[in-house]
Amino acid sequence: MNGLRLPLKLCGKQALSKIWFALLLSLLWPQQTTADEVALSLERQASLRTLLHQECGSCHGLLLKGGLGPALTADTLRGQSAEQISLTIMHGRPGTAMPAWNRFLQPAESLWLANFLLHETDAAP
Repeated sequence: MNGLRLPLKLCGKQALSKIWFALLLSLLWPQQTTADEVALSLERQASLRTLLHQECGSCHGLLLKGGLGPALTADTLRGQSAEQISLTIMHGRPGTAMPAWNRFLQPAESLWLANFLLHETDAAP
């Protein structure tokens, strides 16, 4: 093989220290995600808004201002992080009527919904 030459054999402490260094570096290095990995298509965003008003609206009110479930307006959700709201969407609230949506949504989709709820002043359809 021409080009890259790797040592045929690492021994003892040298090998162990290199493995630990690589492991530590991989854990500490910030993970970079591309916009394509995070962004949802416009079609998917539209379908998530429809899901929000059709499915979530059946309990939280068609305007998401409350019903059987609490209001999902930016004002009422203030103080919660998008991650907290996303976890509630994905796993529901045990002992309440709030179901888990993790069978139907990807984590990125529930996070998108959470951010949508937090930043839309009027999330009405």
